[in-house]
Amino acid sequence: MEKLIITCAISGAEVTKEDNPYVPYTVEEMAIEAYNAYKAGASIIHLHVREDDGTPTQNVKRFDEAIIAIKELCPGVIIQPSTGGAVGMSNDERLQPIYLKPEMCTLDCGSVNFGGDEVFINSENDVIYFAEKIYEKGILPELECFGKMHVDQVLRLYKKGLIKDHLHFSFVLGIPGGMTGEERDFLFLKDSIPSNATYSVAGVGRFEFKLAELSIKHGGHVRVGLEDNIYISKGVKALGNKALVEEVVRIAKTYGREIASPNETRKILGLKV
Repeated sequence: MEKLIITCAISGAEVTKEDNPYVPYTVEEMAIEAYNAYKAGASIIHLHVREDDGTPTQNVKRFDEAIIAIKELCPGVIIQPSTGGAVGMSNDERLQPIYLKPEMCTLDCGSVNFGGDEVFINSENDVIYFAEKIYEKGILPELECFGKMHVDQVLRLYKKGLIKDHLHFSFVLGIPGGMTGEERDFLFLKDSIPSNATYSVAGVGRFEFKLAELSIKHGGHVRVGLEDNIYISKGVKALGNKALVEEVVRIAKTYGREIASPNETRKILGLKV
């Protein structure tokens, strides 16, 4: 079976130190959390950035500082900035990190309710605009899908040539307003994508490790991190991102899945080595 790509989403835009004190805000904290995840087995760092007080930002200078700091500690790691940003940001604000020309970034493939009055808006025209700008910079988008309708939108735009090979999906499951994280949901999405596409699964909250195991078992890849889940087990907070990555490595060993290095990850995803 193909080696396992582990992505670690070290901070996100919403979770705070009040939720878990290991959530990084400063550039130094981001670099340390990324390093710990990298040493544990993560080959991709999914990156949101914050101001020192924890306020989410898409400021390109802040991304640049964080990326430089992470690369100094994690030679070869793939850094995947988020173009999701935070609810309420403009499209051009969200796109700021692509001007640093990372190897990868995320592309959110449809709108979703985040609970209460929060709506994460990604219209079809938004998705097309983001894709155009991302491909102009020679970046591989990770296609973030919160449900089957987002997968369908990707495939529709792929047929039109607006989304291009290589197709690498991220199934983000278990958020309020999105698709739940049951086994049936995972299988439905997995079986809905082309056979030559790759996929990773991000289970939110209690779904994190259950979905990680399913993806490992079926030959897919995994995302974990404090952005998605602050607990290592029920009621027990994770002592940083490292603990979450280590748990995935432990699960992978039970299925005989080896962990992909950054360069092995590049080969799997069709990136330049």
